[in-house]
Amino acid sequence: MARTLVAQSTAKPERPLAGRVFGLFTPILNRLVTRIAGKRYVPLYVLLRHRGRRSGREYATPVVGMRVPGGFAIPMAFGEGADWYRNIVASGGATMRKGGTEHQLADPVAIDPDSAASPFPRWQRPVFRALGIRRFLFLKGQ
Repeated sequence: MARTLVAQSTAKPERPLAGRVFGLFTPILNRLVTRIAGKRYVPLYVLLRHRGRRSGREYATPVVGMRVPGGFAIPMAFGEGADWYRNIVASGGATMRKGGTEHQLADPVAIDPDSAASPFPRWQRPVFRALGIRRFLFLKGQ
């Protein structure tokens, strides 16, 4: 009996619903949100600073980030193919500005919000599913 081998694709994985909807406007929104992300009176957005995995260039990316026990969680609305995610995994950490304070973050791990070890309250999990967000990046830090 013949077996079919499936080669792993080098293409970026499919984006969740939120990423597909907002992806068209991302370049414009990022320029605007970068100016306010991580500031003291903007609780939702954080400014994530990371280094390019190939270029070595410094990047600043505005993302939604929340404090959870042991560190911070960032919803991966654009999936695991997002360049900021791949850069952080490759370098092993990043710096985040939240509430006007800089935080050094390390040990990136993709987590499932529905898993038993999830740091999210039960009431938040259906919201993530409705938005199509199935994974979060968890980073250890203060």
